Amino acid sequence: MNRRRILALAGLGCGAAALASWRLWPEQGIANPCLAALPPDLARHEIVAAAWTGLDPTRVWDCHAHLVGTGDGGSGIWTNPDMESLRAPLQYAQRLFFLNAGCAHDAPGRVDAALIERMRNLLDGMRPGCKLVLLAFDAHYDERGRRDLARTSFITPNDYAMDVARKHPRYFEWAASIHPYRNDAVEELERCATTGARAVKWLPAAQGMDPGSPLCDRFYAALARLDLPLLVHAGEERAVHGGDTQHYGNPLRLRRPLEHGVRVIVAHCASLGADHDLDAGENGPWVDSFDLFARLMDETRASGRLHGDISAVTQRNRAGPVLRRLLERSDWHPRLLNGSDYPLPGVMPLFSVDYMVELGLIDSADAPPLTQIRRHNPLLFDFVLKRRLRWQGQGFAAGIFETRPFFEHSAHPAKTPT
Repeated sequence: MNRRRILALAGLGCGAAALASWRLWPEQGIANPCLAALPPDLARHEIVAAAWTGLDPTRVWDCHAHLVGTGDGGSGIWTNPDMESLRAPLQYAQRLFFLNAGCAHDAPGRVDAALIERMRNLLDGMRPGCKLVLLAFDAHYDERGRRDLARTSFITPNDYAMDVARKHPRYFEWAASIHPYRNDAVEELERCATTGARAVKWLPAAQGMDPGSPLCDRFYAALARLDLPLLVHAGEERAVHGGDTQHYGNPLRLRRPLEHGVRVIVAHCASLGADHDLDAGENGPWVDSFDLFARLMDETRASGRLHGDISAVTQRNRAGPVLRRLLERSDWHPRLLNGSDYPLPGVMPLFSVDYMVELGLIDSADAPPLTQIRRHNPLLFDFVLKRRLRWQGQGFAAGIFETRPFFEHSAHPAKTPT
């Protein structure tokens, strides 16, 4: 192990010691053990079998899976040098966590391939027919349509996402990422739609697009015409760094694409952070981002077009009142879509099964098998955990996990095999 990695892991160790001093040591430690297939008794466990009850696995598409890497396999992935430098310790540590979560930290020279192999192995531990929707990721652009690499954390090209899905059609679908300020944005959207993209992914806080800007209108018109959904992060963003544009994640800015007839999926249901209440003016009072998302969900004009994905909502920093409300609001369930935010379920400190028990959201008897499942298959863990959640007797509706019909509803059906 080289000196830089030793120093970085030492820094993580100091952080872990600080967590321990606050009695917040992660119950499953810091590093993903990256174990292989589940032992037979665990694979046959009653909570695993129950999780699949009432579901058609061929309709179970995880709609939020990140396609990351280093570019070592000719993928075209680009990462900002800061992510590999101790001069930016937070980004450097995050990179190590993500590689460990995807079990590619010990694959020098073949990280990209190892990440794909791990995802396929995890899906093999699910049920035949399940797929991940892999997300491409575009660069940060300014309002003149110029790419700004200094404010870009990483780039996952559309062509790479498309290529992976085409090579492994049993396992993957894909979503494009296209910055609306690009001069060729609509042309690229057309190309991706005709080559199988199921959606478009945006992260405004990192990529620098303002969903409420007229600069997006031409792109919105094309999205509506093609009937491709827009999966857009809302609320606070902590995992990916970019420009000083956190305010672009305000859920109320999504009224503009909705008014253009775009089907919008709010990633994580905007379950973290706070934003200005724009209904009270640009400098309106701070309101929880989730409450602004809830306001949009309850507006008649958004019915049928506004959706939320439940990726990451079981993370320790998001669970609690938000998760309870999502379970309670059964009237929202037809408009919720499941995603895992993979590889984040493999970042061990982010989740706490014991905390779910403390919140009264899962039975204490479920904690030991869930903990063991996660050591072998974080993707299955995320799925089973969400299927076991209950609040006052209410769980997530089965239809939330059968997302395939939502993504196949498109004016440009995919050209890839199913």
